[in-house]
Amino acid sequence: MTGETVRIAQLSCGPEYSGVQKEIYTAAEAVGAEVFFPDLSLPDIKRNFRDFGLDVRSGDLKLAIARAVALVEGTADADAVFIASCFRCAEAVIVRNELRRYIHEHSKLPVVSYSFTERTTSGTLLTRMEALTTIARRRALLARERQTGLTMGVDSGSSTTKAVIMQDNEIIGTGWRPTTEVLSSADDVIALALEEAGVKRDDLDAVGTTGYGRFLIGERINADLIQEELTVNSKGAVFLADHQRGPSTVIDIGGMDNKAISVLDGIPGTFTMGGICAGASGRFLEMTAKRLGVDITELGPLAMKGMGDDVPMNSYCIVFGTQ
Repeated sequence: MTGETVRIAQLSCGPEYSGVQKEIYTAAEAVGAEVFFPDLSLPDIKRNFRDFGLDVRSGDLKLAIARAVALVEGTADADAVFIASCFRCAEAVIVRNELRRYIHEHSKLPVVSYSFTERTTSGTLLTRMEALTTIARRRALLARERQTGLTMGVDSGSSTTKAVIMQDNEIIGTGWRPTTEVLSSADDVIALALEEAGVKRDDLDAVGTTGYGRFLIGERINADLIQEELTVNSKGAVFLADHQRGPSTVIDIGGMDNKAISVLDGIPGTFTMGGICAGASGRFLEMTAKRLGVDITELGPLAMKGMGDDVPMNSYCIVFGTQ
């Protein structure tokens, strides 16, 4: 279904009242997707909610549960599912997590959940929507177990820029640099990867970009594929772990946010991302290491030797953490 509009079923509570619904529509439209609310009859709503077995008070949450059951049973049709609720509501957190687990276990629909605030913007939601549409459109590509030909991937991250050249499922060239200026950092790592691989830019069969600077670099180098980092990281992790078949869990600690991804046969199923805070991200770890006067690779061993069980922590904020 490459190029076709992806239909994303929305299961939610509260975005209309908080002003976030418009941002959800905008993010979906930016990636060629259509967000809709599955229609159900009142008897079906009552039956589906009763059969699910989770007692909640909110009418919106009851409706979200009934819609989830309809999607799993096939009485409502969608290509992907987006679950959203307000971060203030404890009942909504329980429902959101249960619905994500239920849909993931009983269907092949890609699903992502999000806890929004009144400040949530379409930009915040964009990567999540892009990943949903990628999984729906490119499931066959994501399921491939072997790379063929001579290809290059460039990852323009918030902290570092990387390039990898592969030939017939083997890595033959790499480049790595801290991200200073997006385009110049990309030029540097591409040159390094090409030199190590012993090939020229014109020899490459295809080029792809990912990361925060993927669109800018993709336009600059005329990339064949511009992909968000959630699906790309999943493929990279299962390749490096040689675990293309069966279930996997991928944890990506990025420079600005963290991601936890559930992967089955190389295809991301559900995923969560850090929200509005960069706490415990790569940048957080870099600042902590600098404060302690150690290399970032020493943090793990130091933490294992520490007294974490005896020290109560009520904040993961980098500003407070470095104090």
